[in-house]
Amino acid sequence: MLNQFKTHIEKFFPHLQEGKFILACSGGVDSVVLAHLCASCKMDFSIAHCNFNLRGEESDKDEELVRGLAKHLDRDFYVTHFDTIGYIARHKTNVQLAARELRYTWFSKIMKDNDIKTLVTAHHANDSLETFLINLSRGTGIEGLSGIPSHTHNLSRPLLQFSRADILSYAQENGLDWREDASNENTKYLRNNIRHNIVPKLMELHPNFLDNFLKTQEYLGQTQQLSLYHINQIRDNIFIKEDGVEKVGVATLLALSPTKAYLYYFFKDYGFTQWEDIYGLLTTISGKEVHSATHRLLKNREFLMLKPKEKKDVVEYSIHEGQNNLGHPIKLELMEVDALGETSQNILYVDKETLKYPLIVRKCKKGDYFYPLGMKGRKKVSKFFKDQKMDIFSKENQWLLCSANDIVWIIGKRADDRFKITPKTKNIIKISLLQ
Repeated sequence: MLNQFKTHIEKFFPHLQEGKFILACSGGVDSVVLAHLCASCKMDFSIAHCNFNLRGEESDKDEELVRGLAKHLDRDFYVTHFDTIGYIARHKTNVQLAARELRYTWFSKIMKDNDIKTLVTAHHANDSLETFLINLSRGTGIEGLSGIPSHTHNLSRPLLQFSRADILSYAQENGLDWREDASNENTKYLRNNIRHNIVPKLMELHPNFLDNFLKTQEYLGQTQQLSLYHINQIRDNIFIKEDGVEKVGVATLLALSPTKAYLYYFFKDYGFTQWEDIYGLLTTISGKEVHSATHRLLKNREFLMLKPKEKKDVVEYSIHEGQNNLGHPIKLELMEVDALGETSQNILYVDKETLKYPLIVRKCKKGDYFYPLGMKGRKKVSKFFKDQKMDIFSKENQWLLCSANDIVWIIGKRADDRFKITPKTKNIIKISLLQ
């Protein structure tokens, strides 16, 4: 197995020979064998172990074994202890998810603290088969059937081509010590149930079942790569990005078939899971939205519009008398001038005597109104937005310049009549919106 491992590393994981990495070691046979293989290949790595404090003295013995392994291999050793039960109670989760979240958060921290780019884990071929069956049982697409990836940007799994039997045989032949976790025998957990009750039956179907399965996953992975290449090409052609918002025509999406499959690949990386709701956006009324944890997807007339979520804190920015610019959140320049000059949507001239300082730059509030320049009477800002056919995202991003409680300028859009230049104006302020 060592010679096969060396060849595998040279061909598919050369980066592990070029720089230091963290090797996650539980003390089980898989990670112990991986540590020995990497040491035999003279790789530069440190060993990291998580004590989840779930099995009392047994957890401490796992830690003791891994500490001894690191010393024997002359490797740096990182260890941490978790209050896993407390974490489960606080986050309302299960043991498996809690352990995963805790360990990968900690691994990320020690990698950052030590400027290490890669984490290596001991997932192997049987793990990939079990994951395939778990995903199959829950309902999945090609991604769920393609198995555990060998690489994800800072995570490498060099044992995926080796079976549990290969690993156990190597450990026994080399007289290695490891720890068995008794909970791995408990078939109340889905993965253990599959491992002990289903996989052995599948192995009986064909003597080379696992090898054939790995070939199938390789073919599925290649098919997925072709699909993603096609999807990305189409996405690049039909999505338009403007001011941090991506939009795509509804008619364009409806013309793609199968539409739901395209929607999934276009929006899955933004955390969306409500695929029927997203499909429904294509035929619903304008203004409807679907949210993920990080993004909003809006139906606006003939378009779907995608935007990251933002904090909705009420923020106001002040401009004091004598201050000649505002640098954030937008760039405004204020200066006294002798007469009217160039004009554009981004330039406003106001009568200085009508202003009350400090001026305020803020977003729209419910009930806001102004007196549009050149019109009689007042108008709600929300009605102005509607008349301008502004989408929800644009409304939320629109800044107002205010004097006390009065709106001076819907910035870049419309001025208020009360602050205009008249024959009686003695001092003129020119306000410019800079791009």
